[in-house]
Amino acid sequence: MAFTLASHILLVPFGVALPAITLLMHYRGLRKGDAVALLLARRWSAVMAVQFAIGIVTGTVLSFEFGLLWPGMMGRWGDVFGLGFGIEAWAFFLEAILIAIYLYGWRRLKPWTHFWLGLPLPLTALMGAFGIVAANAWMNTPRGFTLDASGKPVNVHVRQAVFTPTFGPEYWHFVVGVVLTAGYVVAGVYAVGLLRGRRDRYHRLGFTVPFTVAAILTPVQFVLGDSIARSVFHKQPVKFAATEIVWKTDTHVPEYMFGRLHADGSISGGIKIPQLDSILAGFSPATKVAGLTSVPASDRPTATQATIAHWAFDIMVTIGSLLVLLALWYGWCRLRRRELPRSAWFFRCAALAGAACLLTVECGWITTEVGRQPWIVYQNMRVSEAVTGTRAASLWTMFGIVVVVYVLVLGSFLTVLVKMSRRWRLADEGVAPADTTAEDLEGSAPYGPRPLSTSAGGDRGDE
Repeated sequence: MAFTLASHILLVPFGVALPAITLLMHYRGLRKGDAVALLLARRWSAVMAVQFAIGIVTGTVLSFEFGLLWPGMMGRWGDVFGLGFGIEAWAFFLEAILIAIYLYGWRRLKPWTHFWLGLPLPLTALMGAFGIVAANAWMNTPRGFTLDASGKPVNVHVRQAVFTPTFGPEYWHFVVGVVLTAGYVVAGVYAVGLLRGRRDRYHRLGFTVPFTVAAILTPVQFVLGDSIARSVFHKQPVKFAATEIVWKTDTHVPEYMFGRLHADGSISGGIKIPQLDSILAGFSPATKVAGLTSVPASDRPTATQATIAHWAFDIMVTIGSLLVLLALWYGWCRLRRRELPRSAWFFRCAALAGAACLLTVECGWITTEVGRQPWIVYQNMRVSEAVTGTRAASLWTMFGIVVVVYVLVLGSFLTVLVKMSRRWRLADEGVAPADTTAEDLEGSAPYGPRPLSTSAGGDRGDE
């Protein structure tokens, strides 16, 4: 489950945010009559479709795993929090239909009609995120039910089960995070091109629009991250203690950057900042922070799990802080000189920003899930009660098959993207491989007529 989630979550930023970034470029192209912007939007829509196809495979595997690997959780709690998965499924099918319409619309629909038909795409993506985050937020702060004498949930209140105390902070932190991640990843591709000397308008525009979106959202995400950390402090104090490796409940608690927690409560390594943890939690050194020993050992993460959650959280915060500096660098140059930064080091950092953001996405998931241990439903069901009783041998066989399939699928995904990029670059340079089709030679006018196929008997239906 950890492997498949860690793989699938790398695709999530593009499934949720790439439609919005593509439509923003599309709107710019139509509003300003910019053929380069329209060309970028069309090419990004092709990437969006390929990514969605890969997401179908990884998402389907996850849906099976919920039933096969977690029968205890789904059997007892499915009626309470299952609505989130239902919402995500409907959003998934709607998004598939809308992507098909959007791809079909290039050259076949009137420009503005095509744009308006694509506009619901980001909304369906956000609706899918709504469903998944609602389910995860419920697992962290379960609400909307009462337990009968046998411990089974009854009297389910759907609205309370969906809109739990952590849902708002978690949802907006997630949405902003995936949008800026997609922005940095897309911009990073063009940053590499700019570093290689491709300073044409195509690469400058392909970099500027997604990077501007990401740069604007980066400080917003930093504030939202602080908000969700404060929510965890109030609603899940033991998880907060794990992510901050706080052993004993106290005031004037120091902040540790990295470091390792041991089973006896001692901490080795890291950078100790006196009183900062209490200040960050409650804006005062006198703020009392609950420690891991505030609950029995069986109800809290182990020292190793706490260290893992702590390192994931600190990596996420460190990268976020560096991205804020990168965004400020970009904003200073844009506001002062009305142009892109000139330093090659800026574009090197921009090229790395996308990979760094994907790492923060992984770290955010690790912090959320590992910090909640040993609970799968916080304070209501342990992981040991929810997991399947399948024999270890069959689990390892299944795991091996899943790893092989995912390596092949993700390898194919990267191969297709590289091949598409090569075709587009050759088309821009006026050089076409022998197997190039008319679709690859769309030129700079996505709403114009298709070029004639160079092959004998080629399709001339769009002349």
